[in-house]
Amino acid sequence: MDYSTLSKRLKELNYLIVKRMFELIVSRLNRATRRKLNLKKELLAIDSTTIMVGKNRLPWALYHGERSGIKLHVSFTNSTGMPLQIVETTGLKHDGPIGVELEDKHFILVADRAYFSIEKADRYADTNQDFVIRLKENIQLNRKKSLKRAPIEGSNIIADFTCTLGTAQNQTKKRHRVVEFTDYEGAIVRVITNLCDVTAEEIAGIYKERWAIESFFRWIKQNLNVPVLFGTTKNAVFSQLFTALIAYVLLKFLHNEGRKKHNCKSLSFAGFTRQLLCATLPIEWCIGLKEILAFHRELYQINTR
Repeated sequence: MDYSTLSKRLKELNYLIVKRMFELIVSRLNRATRRKLNLKKELLAIDSTTIMVGKNRLPWALYHGERSGIKLHVSFTNSTGMPLQIVETTGLKHDGPIGVELEDKHFILVADRAYFSIEKADRYADTNQDFVIRLKENIQLNRKKSLKRAPIEGSNIIADFTCTLGTAQNQTKKRHRVVEFTDYEGAIVRVITNLCDVTAEEIAGIYKERWAIESFFRWIKQNLNVPVLFGTTKNAVFSQLFTALIAYVLLKFLHNEGRKKHNCKSLSFAGFTRQLLCATLPIEWCIGLKEILAFHRELYQINTR
């Protein structure tokens, strides 16, 4: 297709139509497959990624200096490796307020320090929203009370205690659990949580799982070529981004389902995608994918009768 033809069409297409298509596909395909950790709920990582281009290309989305940028705020289910919900904004929108739209009581929220606030900590405790969120370094911890824990050899846990957080002018009304541990580089990480029936080591493991969403962002930018825009209007940019996300979800679903086939050779997601696009998938994978597509086609026909 000619580049200018595609650009013109994207300019005219309301991107909310493509977003709705994405949401329908996600609602059908993003189902938990298995639990990596022994927890009552699945993990839901929350984070954002910013895609930047030259200032003159997106005058409606000015960012910093000579750059423009748009941001995708994402909730990501670790068990399936797929996004669950996405909120699109310009690059200057702060993560914390948008994160409220991504909350879900069916999951344990896992987030970086940008999503922490005194108000949120108390509200989550009142509404039974399970969470593990990294603390900002300047947060004041008051009236610490250490929790009893059995020593574990080789553990990276430094401290496990309850406390109130904040200053006298703005302090949590409730006591919250804080776990301090070291990461793989030896840096100290502090997280706040309302999970009381799991060990400190498991809390550290939950926060480590948050890096799955970072891998998702990296894969999107490397493989779906989203920084190269076919149009510069809001409709064109967000239509292209949600189309790219639809492609990711469909590929991830096929990879997840294909791995369940016992006769299929083990392939990483990157390897599966590369061989699929190059038409070099092993024969057992080709047969497996045909069976998967035939099954879901038949299921769709039954549900629409």
